[in-house]
Amino acid sequence: MFAMVLSEPRTPLAGERRPDPAPGPGEVRLRVLACGVCRTDLHVVDGELPQVRPTIIPGHEIVGRVEALGAGVADLALGDRVGVPWLGETCGICRYCREGEENLCDRPGFTGWTLDGGYADVAIARAAYCLPIPAQYGDAEAAPLLCAGLIGYRAWRKASQGRPVDRLGLYGFGAAAHLLAQLAVWSGQEVYAFTRAGDAAAQGLARRLGCRWAGGSEEAPPEELDAAIIFAPVGGLAPTALRAVRKGGVVVCAGIHMSDIPSFPYAWLWQERRLVSVANLTRQDGREYLPLAAQAGVRAEVTAYPLAQANAALDDLRRGAFTGAAVLTP
Repeated sequence: MFAMVLSEPRTPLAGERRPDPAPGPGEVRLRVLACGVCRTDLHVVDGELPQVRPTIIPGHEIVGRVEALGAGVADLALGDRVGVPWLGETCGICRYCREGEENLCDRPGFTGWTLDGGYADVAIARAAYCLPIPAQYGDAEAAPLLCAGLIGYRAWRKASQGRPVDRLGLYGFGAAAHLLAQLAVWSGQEVYAFTRAGDAAAQGLARRLGCRWAGGSEEAPPEELDAAIIFAPVGGLAPTALRAVRKGGVVVCAGIHMSDIPSFPYAWLWQERRLVSVANLTRQDGREYLPLAAQAGVRAEVTAYPLAQANAALDDLRRGAFTGAAVLTP
């Protein structure tokens, strides 16, 4: 196998040849067809998520075809096309797993961080955590759905708890937001897109996807929002979003890493506004979201890179050089 490997945070990935791994009990070996490049990969590579192994193969938006089965795998067959998301394994016995909140598991495994991921032409995954990919999607366009799409979906459901959401704000219009915007517009919501100041490309994409308004994150929306979701890893956007939502509105922080939230007047939170977070995802999220995305016609705007150019893809993501999502194709 060939893989792009991280040995030390804040250093470039290096290409390595390794023997093809054999799947263990309950695992499958996948021939990787595509792997999305996610902002969480940047957090791993840049050391914002601590390094927990001597080396790691990043990547947790994997589309692959099953080419070997480990002992005890009965629900997948050779040749099946599946997706591998961020949540790679859970303990199954902690309080959170028992209560249906496996995204909060005390002893989880995460693809591309604590478990080797998909910046490779071969990957190992636990069969029980693989998700079926709707046939409507090609390999590259399916990959971003497996994290950007899924975390957007989970944040969207969190934003909709308690009160109807007619006007939804999305702060940071990258991979997750451009997928969620399509689902929200399809469902009948008005979507307001907030981008980096002067990012005409992202604002243009937002308008093409049906958003009612697009502007810089420092701007006030033309209408009060019922809810806002922050995808950008910028803690300073939390007070900004709170000021944009109506009484009783909610602001959802959707990233796994965010800079510190600065202090702000209590009046901006008062009147039963809520500031909440989402963490990771569940397999049930994937079972619900992927068919719904296909039904809604959600399509990723994809910029493709060869696997060996993973460093270039990460650099381009870091500096906002493309709209939509980046995908590596072995």
